[in-house]
Amino acid sequence: MKKNRPKKEHRAQTFRAGVGAVIVNEAGKVLGLERKDIPGAWQLPQGGLDEGETPVEAVKREIQEETGIEPSHLELLMSAPRWLAYELPEEARSKKIGRGQVQRWFLFRFVGPDDAITLGDKKEFRAWKWIAMDELTSIVVSFKQPVYQELAEYFRLYFENSA
Repeated sequence: MKKNRPKKEHRAQTFRAGVGAVIVNEAGKVLGLERKDIPGAWQLPQGGLDEGETPVEAVKREIQEETGIEPSHLELLMSAPRWLAYELPEEARSKKIGRGQVQRWFLFRFVGPDDAITLGDKKEFRAWKWIAMDELTSIVVSFKQPVYQELAEYFRLYFENSA
């Protein structure tokens, strides 16, 4: 029996499966990354889920690719209770990414030295900094803000000045 899959030309109407990571340091700040292609645009590490990968395997791979952080410098604390999605503006959609992403998010404690953060392959990001989650949520691109607000609520006990 033939599976009901979207045709390749309709892929731009689908949501890509992905993962994301909130990495928190001992001071309760999160690791923010500045995009190479859009100076001033900050976000959390995230990426696609490859075929055959579990979400935990994918998030560790993405963290290492994008930040250079080795798994030994991370402690998995928890995951968000549900998958979260965002929709891209029409001009940002493509056959690779589709209409947006639906992601499984994880919270990690960073247990390494700051010099372990090298920006990995340096393909996507130009800079990094430790930043308050509320501040990052206020400066991330608008279409990702609802996801970041939800993450801030889920993981609030781990952030600085959380109630």
